Amino acid sequence: MPVRLAALACAVAVCLAAPPAAAQPPTTSGRDDASLPLALDRNADPRIVEIDLEARVSDVEIAPGERYPLWTYNGGLPGPLLRARLGDRLIVHFTNHLPEPTTVHWHGVRVPLAMDGVPEISQPAVAPGATFTYDFIVPDAGLFWYHPHVMSAAQVGFGLYGALLVDDPADGVGVADERVLVLSDLAIDAEGRLEPADSGGPAGMVFGREGDRVLVNGRRQPLLRARRGAPQRWRIVNAAKSRYFDLDLDGESFVQIGGDGGLQESPTTSRELVIAPGERVDVVVAPTGDGSARLVLRSLLFNRGYGSVEYREAQDLLTLEFDDQPALPPVPPPTMHRVIEPLSAEGATPVQVVLTLQQRGDSDFDYGINGVPFPNRPIAARPGETQLWTVVNKTKWSHPLHLHGFFFQVLDASGQPVRPLAWKDTVDVPFEQTVRLLVRFDDRAGLWMYHCHILDHADGGLMGTVAVGVPATVPSAHVH
Repeated sequence: MPVRLAALACAVAVCLAAPPAAAQPPTTSGRDDASLPLALDRNADPRIVEIDLEARVSDVEIAPGERYPLWTYNGGLPGPLLRARLGDRLIVHFTNHLPEPTTVHWHGVRVPLAMDGVPEISQPAVAPGATFTYDFIVPDAGLFWYHPHVMSAAQVGFGLYGALLVDDPADGVGVADERVLVLSDLAIDAEGRLEPADSGGPAGMVFGREGDRVLVNGRRQPLLRARRGAPQRWRIVNAAKSRYFDLDLDGESFVQIGGDGGLQESPTTSRELVIAPGERVDVVVAPTGDGSARLVLRSLLFNRGYGSVEYREAQDLLTLEFDDQPALPPVPPPTMHRVIEPLSAEGATPVQVVLTLQQRGDSDFDYGINGVPFPNRPIAARPGETQLWTVVNKTKWSHPLHLHGFFFQVLDASGQPVRPLAWKDTVDVPFEQTVRLLVRFDDRAGLWMYHCHILDHADGGLMGTVAVGVPATVPSAHVH
């Protein structure tokens, strides 16, 4: 089992334990191995990015001497970096060579419904040996990502994920050294095989399964080289199916300039950076090391609910090694500013979304929305309508809530949008707490998914749909 979950301890309360996750020694060989391969664009038109994407099982090396048969896009872990500019047309010719159906969901991208990659809602699942072409305009700048929406917990857990970076040449950040960092994990059993997706049974589903190999760009503890004091722009996505990352760079500062929906209103500075599954952050770092030859990016313990910090240790993610060039003088932090219109709650339609966990029999459990596991009745929305969602988490585990196709603004305790203003598509709802958000729907009619991005929780019932401009009919139970 990925985190060696204990069996259910009692019929009334779910008791889970996670034993120590041993820190691994650095495995780098002195080279910078934290880069991502770029997808090959086969279209000569500068405003069209056209690529071939193939899902297949391939042997992948995640560290010297560690090679496993993983589910991949184009044979790599993660899949190739897709790069486009704001307003470009993206065409992806997708072929499925996996042993089961799959799709590609464009997480965070405001695509037409037919391109959203949800089986039986936006498209048929792509059968083994079949193809599907995704074709849409990328309307927003920022870091997004792609992954399946068929048996998501299994397929993402086996390695199917990749990053999509949409550049805005006019963003004004002015940091030339840019890195895309895909954070994830992988569960491997004692025989060197992928852990079964149902490991741990109902208890594993309730907790959310985490892998014992923690990866950055598909590598265990890769090496990243830097000049002391030189600013780097890190575009980070949490592609793990359950794991939260609480980042610490040996006490150096992170200047966050953006997140899910591109640049935020103004920068913020912090020493730690928490990223829930599905979220993205855009930060600038200018590490000095205070005389050290190298720094370590770690994920500290983060309490996402019962069993998530007990008997566990922080994880080393990557090593940042300074080159021999003289240190740069201190660099002032970015002063970028983005104008974002705050959404108004005046006249907004109130919507109550209660995240629940119920027990069936002695050992089975269902997550649900307002007490009903998926499929449940959709939330009705009109094109142009603004809704005020009150999301109440009544469970003992946190849930990163992801809404397909639309951005929203998170509200503070006074009911105003959180400052600095930012567009989100995924927000963490801490255990036994409440989060409020405002979302305005446009005229892209249809059923749009929302769900917990701890994908075991979604598969366990914690997802629903929003019926925008269409009858609120209950969707099929086969949608994942």
